[in-house]
Amino acid sequence: MNEEMMTTETRQSANAPASPAAKRYFVKTYGCQMNVYDSQRMADALAADGYSATERPDEADLILLNTCHIREKAAEKVYSEVGRLREIKAQRKAAGRQTTIAVAGCVAQAEGAEIIRRAPLVDLVIGPQTYHRLPAAVNRALSGEKVIETDYAVEDKFDHLPAPKPAATRSRGVTAFLTVQEGCDKFCTFCVVPYTRGAEVSRPVGQILAEANRLAASGVREVTLLGQNVNAWHGEGPDGRAWGLGELLRRLAGIPGLARLRYTTSHPRDMDDGLIAAHRDLPVLMPYLHLPVQAGSDRILKAMNRRHTAEDYIRLVERIRAVRPDIALSGDFIVGFPGETDADFEDTLDLVRKVGYATAYSFKYSPRAGTPGADMADQVPEDVKDKRLQALQDLLDEQQAEFVRHLKGKPVEILIERAGKEPGLVVGRSPWLQPVIVDEKAGGIGDIVTVRITGTGYTLYAEPL
Repeated sequence: MNEEMMTTETRQSANAPASPAAKRYFVKTYGCQMNVYDSQRMADALAADGYSATERPDEADLILLNTCHIREKAAEKVYSEVGRLREIKAQRKAAGRQTTIAVAGCVAQAEGAEIIRRAPLVDLVIGPQTYHRLPAAVNRALSGEKVIETDYAVEDKFDHLPAPKPAATRSRGVTAFLTVQEGCDKFCTFCVVPYTRGAEVSRPVGQILAEANRLAASGVREVTLLGQNVNAWHGEGPDGRAWGLGELLRRLAGIPGLARLRYTTSHPRDMDDGLIAAHRDLPVLMPYLHLPVQAGSDRILKAMNRRHTAEDYIRLVERIRAVRPDIALSGDFIVGFPGETDADFEDTLDLVRKVGYATAYSFKYSPRAGTPGADMADQVPEDVKDKRLQALQDLLDEQQAEFVRHLKGKPVEILIERAGKEPGLVVGRSPWLQPVIVDEKAGGIGDIVTVRITGTGYTLYAEPL
């Protein structure tokens, strides 16, 4: 279900220069926010084993690619990246330095030994549930073994990974991700996540609160709760019963210093009354909701095994907007799913018009090996997918432009996150997740300030009030 999560590609930044003798690692992260979170936790595990970060792969003793498997091109990108590392590994070997190349993440879990067969340059393959074994696996690879760590027992990797140190947390800025749930039991027919991330597992309340308190103590102002089905979270509370996400958000809202809360990614079937009420009652819960629907045709939704109808989704959106009228909706859409007709696609466009999205992510259906959708009849031709995707994106772009146009001239609270690219400017984030550029006189990093929007687009521009 990573189609339902915003994508990103990041590198792990070095916190401080390392001495020449120190072991260094370089991490490149593909895919969803959970991969970003996992890369940070792997970095913590490596730091505990004596490694320090570098931003240059040619300086790294360990090069770690944390991969995404949601789409075919994403997997192919990993193999291309490994090929580009060949020269670095050869040059370092000539200089007497050993370089370990590791592939982690969902491609690692899905393809396992096939990665080493196809890319012999790789020394280590490690899946998402075994990151707590990373330092030991790296040491085995250093001895010459080709290591594949994708088999795992039913265990909580969060019990094993070290907690981030305050200094490391501060270096990550004033916003942070916090994984509360992993895996998926939904088995949508287009999705590989149940096979790469496993069954749904919820972290206990105590673990989550402890990590959130550490983040807040280190200066984090905004926390985004992560999960493949984050609103399916039902972690054990201190009272021994299973809590729901709405109850967890209420507890997190009381942590001193945390001024903003978000969560992603949600499934419509798991949007319960308690969570909807949290949007009504908690000012710190930002008015932005990523709620993927994937299609507007009931026939296609059934083929996708989504277990809701278009009307179910529309009624749910109405309930949410009734308690939080300023909420901005985001979604995911797949066009060209097997068997999709012109009439089915028109149903999707009709749903988009009825709901109205502030932003959305749309994709052409990409068959993934091992999923039921890959074996379905009536695969849609690529040229038809292209035309439908363009039509959908044009409509979504119109809606996004309309949403931001209404913000021009209005006061908006932003959390200032970082310095801008141009001197004298800073970049903040609106309640609806848009970047906002404003003069540094508005405030410092970590401040929540009110600005007036003066220019709109993907990035907003503002002036201090």
